[in-house]
Amino acid sequence: MNVPDGFIAVVKRDCPTCVMVEPVLQTMEEGGLPLTVYTQDDPVFPALSAVIDDIDLKHSFRLEIETVPTLIYVSGQRERDRVIGWDRDEWQRITGLTGLGRDLPPLRPGCGSLSVGPGMPEKLALRFGGAHFSSRRIEVSELEDEIEYCFERGWSDGLPLVPPTEERVYRMLNGTKRSGDEILGFAPPVQAQCTIEKVAVNAVMAGCKPEYLPLVIAAVEAALDPVFCMHGLLATTWFSSPMVIVNGPIRKAVGMNWRGNVLGQGNRANATIGRALQLVIRNVGGGRPQEADQSTFGNPGKFTFCFAEDEDTPWTSLAEDQGFSAERSAVTVISADGVQGCIDQRSREPESLVASLAQSMRTINHVDMVNASDVVVVIGPEHGRLFDGAGWTKLQVVEALHDGLLVPGRDLGMIGENGNGNDLDAVDRKLPKFRSGGIRLVRAGGDAGLFSAIIPGWLMKGSLGSDPVTKEIVL
Repeated sequence: MNVPDGFIAVVKRDCPTCVMVEPVLQTMEEGGLPLTVYTQDDPVFPALSAVIDDIDLKHSFRLEIETVPTLIYVSGQRERDRVIGWDRDEWQRITGLTGLGRDLPPLRPGCGSLSVGPGMPEKLALRFGGAHFSSRRIEVSELEDEIEYCFERGWSDGLPLVPPTEERVYRMLNGTKRSGDEILGFAPPVQAQCTIEKVAVNAVMAGCKPEYLPLVIAAVEAALDPVFCMHGLLATTWFSSPMVIVNGPIRKAVGMNWRGNVLGQGNRANATIGRALQLVIRNVGGGRPQEADQSTFGNPGKFTFCFAEDEDTPWTSLAEDQGFSAERSAVTVISADGVQGCIDQRSREPESLVASLAQSMRTINHVDMVNASDVVVVIGPEHGRLFDGAGWTKLQVVEALHDGLLVPGRDLGMIGENGNGNDLDAVDRKLPKFRSGGIRLVRAGGDAGLFSAIIPGWLMKGSLGSDPVTKEIVL
């Protein structure tokens, strides 16, 4: 911004401190100081010769004014000094004049600039800051209900959306340092180009706060990774949908839940991050039910399925298992069905608890089927403390579960289906219920209750299905 050399004062009449310093500004002008005054709300205030109407707040925005009065000293068209509010000593120092405001109190705070009022930074940035979007703009009549408009155009998952105005999308994009035009990949099934701006639009509609955007971006990146096979997950008639698990310091920074009701409602971050991913799949990729989404039943997780892991345990986290340090934040996207509970209030030894979990996991997909999907087991705190007290590591529990889930081939009525192969000799062998690496354990849940949650998923990659994908969260 080109600004004149000399002094610039930004004021508004609706500010007692600005009214109070009007005589000081008059003294400066009468003293021959080069002075330009921008007034935010009244073009005839103050009563000086060099007053410029700034009711549109263009100058206040470009000067980054947060409080009025603000006095700025400019030399060589560069700002050299700034005083906020009224401080006699500072005003005298910056102007070189003595005796300023003798009858005024020595200090008086100012008022908030109109340029930082609710919604104004975004409006002014769009108007004067050069912000622009590539997304198509849709004009909605003032008489039309914006929420109903979103429903009627098929953008919604069945629940009301937050209308994605330019101001809201701009505010959302301020949640990341990455460029809005950065391409994250191509969203199936239509293989539409998915940019960070498109993600931000859907994050607004989902009800996210700007600080959630980096998590949503990472989740979208993971879902668009070919290894995850999002297109196949949409096309399958099975129950599954993406589930997002968050690790690292960002869990606390954005207020996620990993405690009581961790897989349920009530936490804004958990609910809206998962919902934003689902809306991207729907609105960017075209993955709509009874169209590209061919699931026979679906599951409630298709609204949103996102939670954080409890990392205050002796076990490594899911992200650490994928090679990330505990100081880094990451999301893991996994195909997931509904939640199956496992209650065991009697076990006092880890071996007994493993047996309980294994028997519950045996029923996944079908009791007579093996090697058909992966599974995530969310170990509740009370079950977790039993393992911790016995000194069992996560790896020990996983290995024990695999051992407890070796199923005699002769018990498998569906031999030859879904990854069992056509080897008829399998009837004489024990077959693993899950592939190597197909059991993943995480820690979460409320303190009370000797429960754990079993979450199966869709076909693993060995059967042309989906593999979990972990992505680092980049701010």
